[in-house]
Amino acid sequence: MKISFPHMGNVYIALKAVFEDLGVTVIPPPKSSKRTLELGTRHSPEQICIPFKVTLGNYMESIDQGADTLFMWGGCDACRISYYHMLQEEILKELGYDIEMICGEPFKSFGEIINFLQKLKRVAGDNHYGKIGASFVKAVKILNEMDDLDEMFCQVRARETESGETDRLYRAFEEGIKQIHGSSKTLQWVQEIKNKLESISVDPHRRVIKVGIVGEIYTVVEPFINLNIIQKLGNMGVEVHRSVVASEFIREQLDFLPFVHSEKEEVHRAAAPYIDLEIGGHARHTVGNAVRYHEENYDGVIHLLPFTCMPEIVAQSILRSVEEEKDIPILKLVLDEMTGETGYQTRLEAFIELLWRRREKTHEEVLSWN
Repeated sequence: MKISFPHMGNVYIALKAVFEDLGVTVIPPPKSSKRTLELGTRHSPEQICIPFKVTLGNYMESIDQGADTLFMWGGCDACRISYYHMLQEEILKELGYDIEMICGEPFKSFGEIINFLQKLKRVAGDNHYGKIGASFVKAVKILNEMDDLDEMFCQVRARETESGETDRLYRAFEEGIKQIHGSSKTLQWVQEIKNKLESISVDPHRRVIKVGIVGEIYTVVEPFINLNIIQKLGNMGVEVHRSVVASEFIREQLDFLPFVHSEKEEVHRAAAPYIDLEIGGHARHTVGNAVRYHEENYDGVIHLLPFTCMPEIVAQSILRSVEEEKDIPILKLVLDEMTGETGYQTRLEAFIELLWRRREKTHEEVLSWN
């Protein structure tokens, strides 16, 4: 059995480590690219969202490299990702691929956790359930560490004194991951990179713009889809914070357990004046986190969403009221296979220039008041 899975930010690092711990041969897909998107788009339904197209392309490239078993994460509430695996499996088999698809559904009870472990048992072979459960716990720990590391990169990149040093370290990190086997060595490598990141020279007094990213989770965390928006903004002197990441997504699935805490209640409370029910995907989170960014004095918010994503389209219409009532600029970026990088970059630069001018105006008003 040779297993693979689609890219979604750094989730592949945790999946690679946990399956290696279980003795499974892992074939991570190549980094998502224009070819990946072209492959997926060619065989996808016309009106399906871009995450479906890219993940299908990931699968096809993995199968070409020898994968015969595919793992897919589950969706959240009323979102099309909930049936990705069924439709993608049908498409792949119609194309003549002999594969098995395994899907991990969202956790909302002990029974669903047990069901997930049983699915992993199909992959893990002779490994007992205790080892499978321990490997899953390690994967969650890696996700937490990876998201902490990414946040550190965002803080340092905006303040580094030598331009490009942070990006060079990140590339070294990715290259190192390819050579590492298992969760223990993965966690050691993450800690080593954290230590190196802390040694990068920064200007602690540099004035930076703070921008929060909200939207559908795949477009927020997958750099190929969002055209490396985190890196682009960081190199423009912007400290970026992502409101939805994989570790928080898992915590929200497990927060029915007494020892797990997520920020779901806080997010829902912030969103309540505008939307007080689940409508699918991350729409409620998009609104709630935009409000929270205002409360935390962020300079602006960027809303990322895939073309045709109905929950985020609804959220976007609500964000107009948030923008007006909270007086916080919100930039909407709709992403699909037709998104052009030049126009995308121009819009980002114009938005950041707007935020700097607002910052300067506010500073001038404070001085005049004094």
